[in-house]
Amino acid sequence: MSAPVTLFGKEYPADGNTNTPPSIQAKVGRNLHLQKDHPLATLREIIETHFKGFTRIQPESPVVTVFQNFDELGFAPDHPGRSLTDSYYLNKEHMLRTHTSAHEVEAYKTGADAFLIAADVYRRDEIDSSHYPVFHQMEGMRHWDVTDVKQLTEQLRAENAKLAEELAACPIEITDISNVGPENPLQECHDPELATEMAQNLKHSLNGMIFKLFGHITADGQPLKVRWIDAFFPWTSPSFEVEVWYNDEWLEILGCGVVVQKTLERGGVGHKSGWAFGLGLERIAMVLFDIPDIRLFWSQDPRFLSQFKQGEITAFKPYSKYPPCYKDMSFWLPEETQEGIKPWHENDYCEVVRDVAGDLVENVTLIDDFTHPKTGKRSLCYRLNYRSMDRSLNNEEVNALQDKVVGRVVKEMGIEMR
Repeated sequence: MSAPVTLFGKEYPADGNTNTPPSIQAKVGRNLHLQKDHPLATLREIIETHFKGFTRIQPESPVVTVFQNFDELGFAPDHPGRSLTDSYYLNKEHMLRTHTSAHEVEAYKTGADAFLIAADVYRRDEIDSSHYPVFHQMEGMRHWDVTDVKQLTEQLRAENAKLAEELAACPIEITDISNVGPENPLQECHDPELATEMAQNLKHSLNGMIFKLFGHITADGQPLKVRWIDAFFPWTSPSFEVEVWYNDEWLEILGCGVVVQKTLERGGVGHKSGWAFGLGLERIAMVLFDIPDIRLFWSQDPRFLSQFKQGEITAFKPYSKYPPCYKDMSFWLPEETQEGIKPWHENDYCEVVRDVAGDLVENVTLIDDFTHPKTGKRSLCYRLNYRSMDRSLNNEEVNALQDKVVGRVVKEMGIEMR
């Protein structure tokens, strides 16, 4: 049995679901999005400035109940995000939030009609330059009293016309190929005309924000290209994703939609309707600040931190590229019926690697997957690439880390080294 987890002075008893290692617990409370001069803090500030009049909500703790994180938002019982391989659990009832939406219902209860939530979120994931187990999200919501449907529809139509006029003066080219219909429907409980105006208000509001963030990246007098496409999220309908044309490809930057009415009802504001959006700060900041590796956001090296000032978007200048050192790890997977051993999952393997090597591991890549023709046993070979962002690693140091990884994986996952 794992040891109890203590966060923010509160102890959470361990059980069979406890899977949050010390390496992740140590990240809690860092709050990079609140750290002055940090790129994530600057990005948060720009978004907050765009949504004038929105109440800013900063949850104190990332610990939420499983009910808050999933059930309140309509996640299906078999949703993959609930899996122990995908999320960090303190026990069967408490977990580290996987998205800022875990605070959506409680935010509705504050009485604010428009608010922004910024927070760190936690997910078990692969190891590479664009994935990290802790990252930061922002969520925005706006809703209106729908008692007088006709009056609100006219109000939103007028506001939307004004927003459209403002966007028309900007060098932005918006392509909307989203299609509200059977697969991406308006909610039956909503007035179709009003719901359409709400969705349009959402699109105009976000197009303005996107131009504020990305408008400077256009070249040769070309307009910023933005594309809207259909999406699916359990807590909005209709739902959309937004993409920006960057480096000759479409870059997805956020998801959004009209809030599912049951969510508002749970928040005690069933007489209101509105929209919501969510975005990952790191994904956008890596583009805007030209930061090549997500681990850099966690660096405390002055050579990184001194390059940025609050409120300014400046390109990161690499101060050195230290040499990589890779180690291959080849092993046989355990029999599925082996007592006490969970089914193999790559996220579990990456979690062990990350817990041992921390930010010294740059990526973990599967380079061979072999099944023995006679025995049927399956063998995998992973390449672990070690590279520090701040200093050179010596071979002895990397060998020691690799030995610890091997020892942990053999003990905890029941593999047999080849």
